[in-house]
Amino acid sequence: MEPAQPADRVPAAQTPPEGQPPATPLAGKEKTRSERSPKDMALSLLVLLVPIALLLAFYRGFLGGEQPVVVDPDPAYESARSADAFPVSEPAGLSSGWLTVSASYRTVDGGANLRVGYLTPEGRGVQLVQSNVPPEKLLPHELTAQGQPQGLTDLGGRNWQRYTGRGNDQALVLLEPDRTVLVVGDAREGELRQLAGSLR
Repeated sequence: MEPAQPADRVPAAQTPPEGQPPATPLAGKEKTRSERSPKDMALSLLVLLVPIALLLAFYRGFLGGEQPVVVDPDPAYESARSADAFPVSEPAGLSSGWLTVSASYRTVDGGANLRVGYLTPEGRGVQLVQSNVPPEKLLPHELTAQGQPQGLTDLGGRNWQRYTGRGNDQALVLLEPDRTVLVVGDAREGELRQLAGSLR
């Protein structure tokens, strides 16, 4: 006869018979990944997506996430005028729908370039380039080898040459003795003509 054990003593775990796995308690058993329901997965995704949606709404609503960044072109025009490498023209009388999105004046191999980028009222991109780089070097660089003359057009009493450009781009080119002016982009020809005709 075995001696009596104290009431507060926990009996030792019994060893299972040989060849059988040890018994695991069922109480408090956590679900494995394979046992998670579609509802659990949907809730997990929701927890991830809600903060992302809130951040996106804040970015668009308060920070103007989809608005183009407008820049002041005056410093670039002033730099070009100070350098006095070529006569500088600036658009005048364009509607408020024309947004300046980039502007720079840089010396390059063979001369200098004044480059101002615009977003047109129709949301297309156009660049105004004024340069004293020789046209035979400038035009292939700006329009690529695909750039081909398409005929003359009169704007403000000056003869501009219409060109094709890379991809869907088209261009208006004004050749002058001391500079070349390009208006190039994927905008309709009417908007290109409007920008070119506004130069003063």
